[in-house]
Amino acid sequence: MRSIGELARASGLTVSALRFYDRSGVLVPALVDPVTGYRWYADEQVVPARLVAGLRRVGMPLAEIAAAVRHRAEPAVVGRLLDAHLRRLEDGLTDARRELSRVRALIDHEEQPMTTRLVLSRADLAAAIDAVRFAVGTDPELPVLSGVLFDVAADGVRLVATDRHRMAVARVPGTVDGPTRRLLAPVALVDAVRELLGGAGDGRAPLGGTGDVGAVPGSAGDAGRVLSGGGGGDAHLRLDGDGLTVTVTRREVGGAALPDEFPDYQRLLGTRVPAYRVTVDVPALRAQVAGRPPARVLRHEGVDVPVTVLGLDDAGGLRVLDDAAPADAAPDAVRFGVNGRYLLDALDAGDRGQLLLELDGPIAPLAVRRPDDADAYSILMPIRL
Repeated sequence: MRSIGELARASGLTVSALRFYDRSGVLVPALVDPVTGYRWYADEQVVPARLVAGLRRVGMPLAEIAAAVRHRAEPAVVGRLLDAHLRRLEDGLTDARRELSRVRALIDHEEQPMTTRLVLSRADLAAAIDAVRFAVGTDPELPVLSGVLFDVAADGVRLVATDRHRMAVARVPGTVDGPTRRLLAPVALVDAVRELLGGAGDGRAPLGGTGDVGAVPGSAGDAGRVLSGGGGGDAHLRLDGDGLTVTVTRREVGGAALPDEFPDYQRLLGTRVPAYRVTVDVPALRAQVAGRPPARVLRHEGVDVPVTVLGLDDAGGLRVLDDAAPADAAPDAVRFGVNGRYLLDALDAGDRGQLLLELDGPIAPLAVRRPDDADAYSILMPIRL
């Protein structure tokens, strides 16, 4: 047995840190003397302590450190935790660079408008818009949620939309010329861009005509004006101080950005390892959800919300339950409530024969992912049963 001081020297953790991880349940001593209160650790706790010390140095959150210690005998699980944390660190560095660019712009009174240009696959951009459009907010009191965030990185752009109850994310790789930046495009402009992209990859001309100049159906005001321009098979995006302009095959849509600052969606994504990852047949699940009455209907802010209850069968597969607490369910059975309409929207936006559903528990968000694209997914907030 090792004293707390000996384990501190062997692991690189301080004595106070070891006391903290004991109170947190992350690294509990093998023995605590009932008289003196001294903590004693077994030799086999040195490696977990060193693991905690390393993860602490790279700033991993406490919950994920605890998960890594619990699953240290499962390299695949710990590997996913490390990969997710590394992505978060890289995203944080990108955000820091972006914020520093904004600070420099604020102190530079002779600032020239920054312009960033992107070349993206027309089909990929259309698919990304389709994947997030359903999650755009419509609450007039929250105009910041009434658009789609274009979050430009060095190797492409991430599209994000949320209405507080759900969030959808999709990434489009591409060539970027200019500084990384974020731009919040109003939904009318996003719809105009999607109209311009048309079938996107099926060889058809963009919807709304084939001429060089014209109006985009459904556009509103300046968000969605169509101009003449150059282009090609790809989509060419220009982000500047005034807004967003997209050019496809000599047709161009442009509009002003929303002035609001989009929420810090990175904090909402999380990097948890889900307790359950279930592959579902989308047409079958859609038919189950749409073809039966909801398990219950809740009244929320004057609107009826149909609650779909999901559970796991004995084989670990997903099933739709007719009741929030079926009589044949075990006391510890996994049951998850979600807005049925929102679930159908997420399934339709996934547009795949199969999708992955990630569940943790009745009060944790449900993630809907594409098995072939780790960067395209949506998150649905749970409904307490």
